[in-house]
Amino acid sequence: MSEPLSRAAELDAADPLAGLRARFVLDDDVVYLDGNSLGALPVTVPGRIEDVVRRQWGELRIRSWEESGWWTAPERIGDRIAPLVGAAPGQIVVGDSTSVNVFKALVAAVRLAGEERAEILVDATTFPTDGYVAASVARMTGRTLRPVTPAQVPAALSDRTAAVLLNHVDYRTGRLHDLPALTAAVHAAGAYAVWDLCHSAGALPVGLDEHGVDLAVGCTYKYLNGGPGSPAFLYVRAEVQDRFDSPLPGWNSHAEPFGMRPVYEPAPGVLRGRVGTPDILSLLALEAALEVWDGVPVEAVRAKSLALTDFFLECVGRYVPRGRVESLTPPAHAERGSQVALRCPDAGDVMKRLVGRGVVGDFRAPDVLRFGFTPLYVSFAEVERAARVLGEILD
Repeated sequence: MSEPLSRAAELDAADPLAGLRARFVLDDDVVYLDGNSLGALPVTVPGRIEDVVRRQWGELRIRSWEESGWWTAPERIGDRIAPLVGAAPGQIVVGDSTSVNVFKALVAAVRLAGEERAEILVDATTFPTDGYVAASVARMTGRTLRPVTPAQVPAALSDRTAAVLLNHVDYRTGRLHDLPALTAAVHAAGAYAVWDLCHSAGALPVGLDEHGVDLAVGCTYKYLNGGPGSPAFLYVRAEVQDRFDSPLPGWNSHAEPFGMRPVYEPAPGVLRGRVGTPDILSLLALEAALEVWDGVPVEAVRAKSLALTDFFLECVGRYVPRGRVESLTPPAHAERGSQVALRCPDAGDVMKRLVGRGVVGDFRAPDVLRFGFTPLYVSFAEVERAARVLGEILD
């Protein structure tokens, strides 16, 4: 390739998403490549939260449940997220944490499958909490739990399989798993597919409706930039909503929430995925954050994501001494999310030194450097700088 600096300038000049960087609060002296852990702050959020606190809460108080739209926020914001993951309106509700939503979705999937199906498959490489939740669900429902890698799923499926919990993108390596093919295999076995989209929502097209996914969950504080601890989302495919049996029924998901009836009757549609009183401050911060997506096609985001990660790997090859790092992220575009993971024996110390020089990624024990590339605000010049500083540290 040509000199990295000049190549970066050319790529930035041709980037159709370059103007989106102005929608975020960023420090030009820092290269922020940790959006796969916590997205940057959108410029609209502070003012919106001030209005929520001072006017909606401070002045309107209880009236804001109706007058400020608090009551309908979970499904309204769900409809804002829907096009980013390839879902029609009315199938996503926002609230609770990712872990709570994984629990709701997996128990519901087991109940949909029926008593005769006695096994749950879980991604053996999953984020630890998903595995913990899956083990608890298996104990509670009397099923056995079988950890397998995503590649092993088709061969592991049988008429005993009730549900399969998978990650769309591996949080350690950035590997993108084949959601269409794996979902089809799960359905062919008569089971239900539950997908964790934490590392793909807002980074690449997902196609939940197109590929017939039954249930999915995802966080909103990574590529959706909703803020620390912002509420997660739950997707329930329209065709299974009338049979979605949540293990966490609450007054907020009751057909008559203010009827205060002693017997639970689930609300229609995806509303039965709600539980208790919504976390309004976090929800409305997320709603403001999602405005950065106005007019932005996910396909364009994906194209830039691949270009950024390609360029980073090229620059690492140019700047980093041979043999000093090993890429764990697949080179094939069809198998790559929006991060690059590099194995490095002294990764913890290296990341500290990177942060000290203004390049922020993160470290995963025992030896992985992770770099997340958020196309809405990361530039090619920043990618070149990050690789160059990494090379200088490792030289």
